[in-house]
Amino acid sequence: MGIVNDVKTQEAARYAYEALQRGQYVLVYKFIEAQKNSLVTGPMTGVGEQIQAIESQGWQLTHMTAGEGKALSGERIAVVAMFRRTR
Repeated sequence: MGIVNDVKTQEAARYAYEALQRGQYVLVYKFIEAQKNSLVTGPMTGVGEQIQAIESQGWQLTHMTAGEGKALSGERIAVVAMFRRTR
């Protein structure tokens, strides 16, 4: 998967775990992906793995949205996801 995506996945799992420890039952998380060409259909490298890492901590993905933007370093896709857990 790559070292950057591995780190992002570990960070997502850590944050989800900490949110559980704080007693949260709603978690909103933003995933950023660099896109070489936003007009091409294909996998969002690392995003699925990060979602799985959060869900492995007991969260369930309930809503998701995406936005596209340009930064100095190129095109970026932001995926904002809301996760819930039972109280």
